Amino acid sequence: MRIRTTVAAVSGAVVLSALAVPAAQAFDSHKGNTKITKVVVNGGKDLVIGTSKKKFVITVTGTDPKGIKEGIALAWHGKSYPDRVDGLIAPRVDPKCVKLSATKGTCKAVVVADPSTLSNDTAGRWKVLAGLLGKGRAENHVIKGKYTTVGVKRAAKLTVDAAPEPVEKGESLLVSGALTRANWESRKFAGYTGQPVKLQFKAKGASSYTTLKTVKSDAKGNLKTIVKASADGTFRYAFAGSSTSPAVVSAGDFVDVR
Repeated sequence: MRIRTTVAAVSGAVVLSALAVPAAQAFDSHKGNTKITKVVVNGGKDLVIGTSKKKFVITVTGTDPKGIKEGIALAWHGKSYPDRVDGLIAPRVDPKCVKLSATKGTCKAVVVADPSTLSNDTAGRWKVLAGLLGKGRAENHVIKGKYTTVGVKRAAKLTVDAAPEPVEKGESLLVSGALTRANWESRKFAGYTGQPVKLQFKAKGASSYTTLKTVKSDAKGNLKTIVKASADGTFRYAFAGSSTSPAVVSAGDFVDVR
């Protein structure tokens, strides 16, 4: 008897065949002394997805009097699993399990995020399904349809350009840039509009940046602001992130002030 994922595209739903437990119970089911003690998704970090496929790891650790035989883990979005799912990040092969002791084991699921199957409006908090099968009686298992949650975010990019270079001290500098993020539906990066982005400056020889002002991205994600040139140093833009896209910082642009 195996824990496995059977990905079946039926009206956008995904069906998990697990342990031969009746479908109505399969996604919150527990029998015997099998227990999940820990689930770690991507090392505790959000899943940040750009415009191409990306792999992440979900580890499920647990115990059973006879040890752990198999496991399963995946991330899903929707109102209920599996009948009302509108997003899935699941393994393509069976997770690998390692014996930690006579009663303890951990299973590693390598899940694959494919942006071509994701909708932009599903970015945010996703639920994580986790399950383990004990080595004892065949029916001893535990499956939690929502063991924990994880942030699934659209990757972001940020640029900066300060001009003119070089510049006379006291003259105006135009600091432009762009904040873009992945559009999963077109598989391209597009402007992230109406977002507050900090313009920061680090004087030559200094060890840290200072925030000069906050600039809001326009309808195309562009950033523009004017500052007075005061000393040699590096400008950059910094975005703190949102519930649907991660924090990102541009590379620095050094300006020679004469």
